[in-house]
Amino acid sequence: MIDQHTNHMEYQPGMEQIGSEIQDAVISKMNECDFDSYTAADVRRALQKDVLSPDDFAALLSPAADSFLEEMAHRAQQETRKHFGNSVMMFTPLYIANYCENYCIYCGFNCHNKIRRAKLSMEEVEKEMKAISDTGLQEILILTGESRTASPVEYIGEACKLARKYFRVVGVEIYPVNSDEYAYLHTCGVDYVTVFQETYNSDKYATLHLGGHKRIFPYRFNAQERALMGGMRGVGLAALLGLDDFRKDAFATGYHGWLLQRKYPHAEIAFSCPRLRPIINNDKINPKDVHERQLLQVICAYRLFMPFASITISSRERAGFRDNIIDIAATKISAGVSTGIGDHSGDGKGDEQFEISDSRSYDEIYKAIKDKGLQPVMADYIYV
Repeated sequence: MIDQHTNHMEYQPGMEQIGSEIQDAVISKMNECDFDSYTAADVRRALQKDVLSPDDFAALLSPAADSFLEEMAHRAQQETRKHFGNSVMMFTPLYIANYCENYCIYCGFNCHNKIRRAKLSMEEVEKEMKAISDTGLQEILILTGESRTASPVEYIGEACKLARKYFRVVGVEIYPVNSDEYAYLHTCGVDYVTVFQETYNSDKYATLHLGGHKRIFPYRFNAQERALMGGMRGVGLAALLGLDDFRKDAFATGYHGWLLQRKYPHAEIAFSCPRLRPIINNDKINPKDVHERQLLQVICAYRLFMPFASITISSRERAGFRDNIIDIAATKISAGVSTGIGDHSGDGKGDEQFEISDSRSYDEIYKAIKDKGLQPVMADYIYV
């Protein structure tokens, strides 16, 4: 049994070990970062470069960069327009199950929370997908709680096969699996895989993940690389900002993506920038507040460090902030979001994972993008 007494840094039976060097490189570089040591001159130097080094990236995340935020936003907007034009991708998440075997004290799905659990049948999954597809959306992100028992890989694969009937781009955000299982999901129609590391501070990670497979830090860390080994076109990375020092977590996330792209040049790298939302156990984790200005700094730093990366702005954020961020650096926005089970077709069966701040419909988000002089895009990939 994996519980709080299990060494969180040791692989457990059945967990594939790929022998990657990336984890040690990221943790070592993150721990070396002294953000207070960076000066205004370091930030100015970084902003004058066309290609940034990891140290430049750290400078842009430092407190010294706060007074340069307007210049960072201007540069980020230039880079976004250069590489993505006026395009903003639209998608929606679809939660098909909320059973979970992990004890993560900050999460609404955690196995000890008394919530209404549910799992959609394939008939119900297809009903949800048709309701989403009827709005005009052509990209979907399929999510489950982290339970191999309730939501086995085969169940997720069948849902992905259905998704391919209705959508041109299919992503998954599920529990980490082995590379052969990612290869199977790829044959079912999955294009990309998103995994939140939550925090890259392995000691803090152990205090937050007290049970379940998610407790094993390195297996989760290497999930994106296993997905690329399994043939996925792209991978998404994120830390849940507010669980620990947001500067270190943002740096580790960006550096992780940078190293993956250097090792797998064909891979499409994406970043999400979620902040911790109110949940019932907030009082147990002493969350570290991350303000909107700091979130903007993180997003601009991502864009300048990795200009080609996709950046998603979460529905955890308020509508006005999201609209401003797509005008500056974000290239992907969710619409018509629900984190409950079965809500898209009006047959809600299970409780939501967290509270969202932007509950606007597909049509409202579409209009907001157009009002910014930008172009809503439903899919950025065509199969031939």
